Amino acid sequence: MTPVAKNTICIWYDREAEEAARFYASAFPDSEVTAVLRSPTDSPGNKAGDVLVVHFTVFGIPCIGLNGGPLFPQTEAFSFQIATDTQEETDRYWNTIVGNGGRESECGWCKDRWGVNWQITPRTLTEALAAGGDQARRAFAAMMTMRKIDVAAIDAARRG
Repeated sequence: MTPVAKNTICIWYDREAEEAARFYASAFPDSEVTAVLRSPTDSPGNKAGDVLVVHFTVFGIPCIGLNGGPLFPQTEAFSFQIATDTQEETDRYWNTIVGNGGRESECGWCKDRWGVNWQITPRTLTEALAAGGDQARRAFAAMMTMRKIDVAAIDAARRG
């Protein structure tokens, strides 16, 4: 097993942490499953031998998937934000999430089939917001009308 990072994101899943981690590892570069830990004994949410914790990375960020049961469902209070450079890259990641049992949301957000939230965010949008002023206002107004972010529309808004 790879050593556990000092700071690790822990994501609570009902029962499918390993399936989710393997999906992320197959879908995103610099992503992998590094360990699958099984429950050593019966507990309220697991039987001995059930997958309890999965160590994985998403774009190099260390994560732990915990099979904790249905008590704490996913919310927008946590999301992965993936910065993209082109419309093609934006489309690829968006379609990977949405096209595999996920669903679209607003302003570049979508959910995977386990309810985990993702922001697929082109860098041009982030740069426009950082620039401030009229450029930021126009880009923000354009974003507010979108589900998946349209890079050309954001670029046009930035130019005015």
